[in-house]
Amino acid sequence: MQQQKKPDAEIATALKQVELSQQMTRKAMNTIVSYAPGPLSTEQIYVLEAESADLLPPEIDLPATPAPDDATQKTILAKAGAYINSAYAQLPNLRATRTTLRFQDNEEAVVSSSGLQGGATDAVVSSGFSNPSLFVHYMNSAKIPLAFVRGGEKLPPEKDKIPWGANKMIALESPAPDLASVWKQAQDAESFQWQRWELVNGNPTAVFAFAVPLKKSHLDIDVCCFPKVNQTGIASFYTATTALTLGSGSGGGGVSGNFQTSTNWNDFKTTAPYHGEFFIAPDTGVVVRLITQAEFQPSEIVHALDTRTDFGPVKVGDKLFMVPVRSYVDTLVVPNGDSGAASYTTRRTLFTSAYEDYAQTRER
Repeated sequence: MQQQKKPDAEIATALKQVELSQQMTRKAMNTIVSYAPGPLSTEQIYVLEAESADLLPPEIDLPATPAPDDATQKTILAKAGAYINSAYAQLPNLRATRTTLRFQDNEEAVVSSSGLQGGATDAVVSSGFSNPSLFVHYMNSAKIPLAFVRGGEKLPPEKDKIPWGANKMIALESPAPDLASVWKQAQDAESFQWQRWELVNGNPTAVFAFAVPLKKSHLDIDVCCFPKVNQTGIASFYTATTALTLGSGSGGGGVSGNFQTSTNWNDFKTTAPYHGEFFIAPDTGVVVRLITQAEFQPSEIVHALDTRTDFGPVKVGDKLFMVPVRSYVDTLVVPNGDSGAASYTTRRTLFTSAYEDYAQTRER
């Protein structure tokens, strides 16, 4: 499309219809972005990166090296445990700045004349969608200070005054999964399973899957906010027989009185079972990536909350620490919550964050 000199809006609309089956790595994304003619298509490439963050990468990033034997796997896990307990969990108190980009979708109807009805495979690049702006698209960005205590993220103590939910957005009120806590819970569940070798930043990395059942889980979920509608007021129902006694002055049926509704916006809070993957440098045991995927019941108003955290070396003063440098959060919720709305819709929100400006602090 770039070679055909298609405009930015058309390329963006075509990209909105792409569903990746493999992870768009940062290297691949940087290559593809060079073909984007403008901000709309560039935005959709970032959306694809965030949407695919938890998927398997292309085969070029999956080394053909055979799986290690059981003894070697145990050695790698032992190194990872030693690193997490002795190095990561003993990190000094740090502060950092987290810059987060929010991408969000909404309802979008495909018009019957678009050609997409009935399983058509051709992309629609012009007027095939009733409102292209309601695809997953960039919403806003936020920069907030964070504190890290022994490697665990601590949210600001002051209460967030933004009217989340009422502004048709959600907020994640719980901190990102803590590496040391997740490791302990996975270890207690005795659930480590070898998955594959993978290249992370060009280095062979051992990937182990894990699963934490509800009885072992301490993964607290707090998502704000969802509506719950309460009805108030008094109504008197009457028929033709009772109309005169109620003073309506007319026959027939109906109701008199005043119904009012009030909406309360409540957080969704739960402790969820979850599963995920540890990405471990085999020689040192350093964890370079953590993926957690919370598990919910179909009846719950939060359907998905997947988090990927990438760790990298950052110089703080004269010391080098392995700390979170980037994260991706993929959520799927029922925005109407327990509102009694007749329509059932879901909303996907993607958060991509960069952690910068690390500094040591004596705060506890």
